[in-house]
Amino acid sequence: MWPNAPLFPEQGSALAAEVDHLVLFSLLGSVFFSSLIAVLLVYFAVRYRRRHPDQVGTVVHHSWKITALEITWSVVPLALMLVLFVWGTRVFFYQNRPPADAATYYVVGRQWMWKIQHPEGNREINQLHVPLGRAVKLLMTSEDVIHDFFVPAFRIHVDVLPGRYTTYWFKANRVGTYHLFCGQYCGVEHAKMSGQVVVMEPSAYEAWLAGSQGQPPLASGEQLFAAKACNTCHRPDSAARAPVLTGLFGRPVSLADGSSATADESYIRESIVNPAAKVVAGYQPIMPTFKGNVSEEELVLLVSYVKSLSPAPEVKK
Repeated sequence: MWPNAPLFPEQGSALAAEVDHLVLFSLLGSVFFSSLIAVLLVYFAVRYRRRHPDQVGTVVHHSWKITALEITWSVVPLALMLVLFVWGTRVFFYQNRPPADAATYYVVGRQWMWKIQHPEGNREINQLHVPLGRAVKLLMTSEDVIHDFFVPAFRIHVDVLPGRYTTYWFKANRVGTYHLFCGQYCGVEHAKMSGQVVVMEPSAYEAWLAGSQGQPPLASGEQLFAAKACNTCHRPDSAARAPVLTGLFGRPVSLADGSSATADESYIRESIVNPAAKVVAGYQPIMPTFKGNVSEEELVLLVSYVKSLSPAPEVKK
């Protein structure tokens, strides 16, 4: 792919070239077949035009040549569509499956700004600093309306929805400053909801972190967990009046209605703001709702803390 081609934005991530190749394949295929159809229409209109009023068409008898032609113009587009489908599916799954070692950055959209928290605890508004070559997982939600996290250079264009977590990831492969937009109309100040993604060398990123150090999300989440008195019911011992949260994340949960759910970020968030929606089997729906009592940023901290609660290691006797 040509790095300065006006057809595509600058490539700033490892996946950008793959996306561009897919788009170019689709675009060139569309241009080729559209041109071919247009040329054939003009050719047939001229070649087989009616030359005098008494002229009538001739009957074309079926032959193996016509059969071969019909098979060809059916099989060739089908094969190309299958290539496009398989290629697109591969890119889609790659985009939506962060690697295990990806660092989680929390993003909250609101009218009209992006609020971002680093795994180290640093907070930013309308800016995201990331190190070169690091897999960055974005866990995103909205405080109000639908927004869209759009970084053209990284080929990221994903909706950020209220009441739901959206996950996406990227790995920057070029140092620089890239535009960040909201790609979904979200109100009168929509055009001003923009920012920057700053890709830095790892050493420069560490220096930036040291100059603006914040409290890690896990520590903030633990403090908030205690401040909201969550630890009085969610205890790790037999005195617990609510489900034990240790080792909960990622596991299936049996519900009171006989169904089950996976304890992912969305499940934990919903259990905080609407605890009666999915009551765990064996427990009463006594937990009060925290909707309106905690902000989206505080919900992110609580979810982060619950995710970190791994089981204590067994003591060998």
